Amino acid sequence: MWTFPTSFPATSLVFDPATLLSNRRIVLSMLSLPLKTTQQQREWETILHIAQQNGFPPAMIHKLRHQIQHKTKHISPQDKNKKWPIFTYISPQIRKITNLFRNTNIRITYKWRITIANRIKPPRDQTPAHNQWGIYLLTCNTCNLSYVGQTSRSLSIRYKERICYIRTNSPQSAYALHNLQNRHEYGPMDNTMTLLKRTNNRSLLLPYEQYHTQALHHNRKLIPEQSPGDTNPVFQAFIKP
Repeated sequence: MWTFPTSFPATSLVFDPATLLSNRRIVLSMLSLPLKTTQQQREWETILHIAQQNGFPPAMIHKLRHQIQHKTKHISPQDKNKKWPIFTYISPQIRKITNLFRNTNIRITYKWRITIANRIKPPRDQTPAHNQWGIYLLTCNTCNLSYVGQTSRSLSIRYKERICYIRTNSPQSAYALHNLQNRHEYGPMDNTMTLLKRTNNRSLLLPYEQYHTQALHHNRKLIPEQSPGDTNPVFQAFIKP
């Protein structure tokens, strides 16, 4: 009777090239640093522990270390003068490109675009929220119901316009009508206005506004003075209950 094997040798496992590359660079860094024997042993034990916790067999780590040590002992003077261009590993197709340089005086190395630095660094866009534009939310300070709107100008300009309607007793918007009819209060911009969705595509302003309006209406948080419009089945599929 044929059965599935309960375990596989480490050499038969197939790992993501990025994972192999990451572990290879860690081991290479440990071997390249001027560490004392005790320090290097401590680093080596840490590497083995992390690899095991992430499901990477220790046997593969030992194999990587042996390969690196073997290569460093047999580096010829010609190899030391070779150039080392760096390629960002995006997909296995990069291998096909770098293989073109196999028989040249160029040695290829790789880097991974998903790094800790990329994860923790702040976003490039540091524009303050009141200077951005897109889909916004205006909340009533009395009943906590909200109005959804869109703008292709900054939020600060749109906020001043909406508040001006209230101060001049001009119900030109549903939010102004809500506050004037019910004698409700509004607050400062930081407490009243929220950017729901930023978009640089003007053609998407209306669909995004309709989606957020229907989502707010579905959750019973939309002011009654604003119409949610006709129910869109596509929007309803994405609205959380």
